[in-house]
Amino acid sequence: MELLVIEQEIKQLEKRKGGYYYIQLLSSIVNEFPNKRSTRLICTIDEKIDFQCGLNHLGDGNYFIIISGKHLKAIDKQIGDKIKVVIQEDPNPLGVDMPEILEVILEQDHEIKIIFDGLTLGKKRSIIHQINRIKDIDKQIQKVIQSITESSISKS
Repeated sequence: MELLVIEQEIKQLEKRKGGYYYIQLLSSIVNEFPNKRSTRLICTIDEKIDFQCGLNHLGDGNYFIIISGKHLKAIDKQIGDKIKVVIQEDPNPLGVDMPEILEVILEQDHEIKIIFDGLTLGKKRSIIHQINRIKDIDKQIQKVIQSITESSISKS
């Protein structure tokens, strides 16, 4: 997929649906992606902020990309403002950077690596996000082993 450049208005979901800030993508655009709605993307907003993201279903056949409040603040935008968004397919199918601690564990523990490799991309991302929230390295190691082991048990 080549670069897609769109100008979109920032919207917000209803509070009962999460209250996220977002931009909308029509299903006709999403269907052009190689993996359709499962495609991971890199978005650039107003040539200032880059972030990795996925697509979420809007409920009307179209999709949306969540934009964090932190990103809106950084570009000094709010609901209703127009932004220029450059979208490209993320070359990393995982869609997030692998934490160093996880890479080391996977290199050193063959059984854990086999289990991790068998997980869906979404489950792998979930484990990575859990690890990234933990600052203590020892606790990160425990969380990696616990999360991957629990994933193995739940697949049985």
